[in-house]
Amino acid sequence: MAIQYTDEHLEWHVLDATTKPLGRLATEIASLLLAKHKTDSEKHIAAPVRVIVINSDTLKVTGKKKKQKMYRRYTGYPGGLRERTLQEQMKRDSRFVIRQAVEGMLPKNRLRASRMRNLYVYPTAEHPHLPQVNQAKV
Repeated sequence: MAIQYTDEHLEWHVLDATTKPLGRLATEIASLLLAKHKTDSEKHIAAPVRVIVINSDTLKVTGKKKKQKMYRRYTGYPGGLRERTLQEQMKRDSRFVIRQAVEGMLPKNRLRASRMRNLYVYPTAEHPHLPQVNQAKV
């Protein structure tokens, strides 16, 4: 049975994707979702932490990753391997890139899906969670 947290327990964090490279940003997001910054966190409970990532369209990537990093998926049919470069994926949906990076850094267990539900990624600086973020800072 999952523990339900009220709004006063929720902790909101807003991160900008233009300030750090993809790997460092994903590491910071994963550690926030795992509640590594809290002293009273428990490994068997998804922490009451929400992470908002803004400006995913202007994501920083170092080196030649835009052309060399590949996202692969298999359809299940013969010859059904589909590949996309990071650059193509950014044009299609930049939010997917951040979500994939963070998902790969979370533990592969039953809590992974509930932790990923606490991650909100937006392509621009505008997001609908402004009241919650402002309420958390008061």
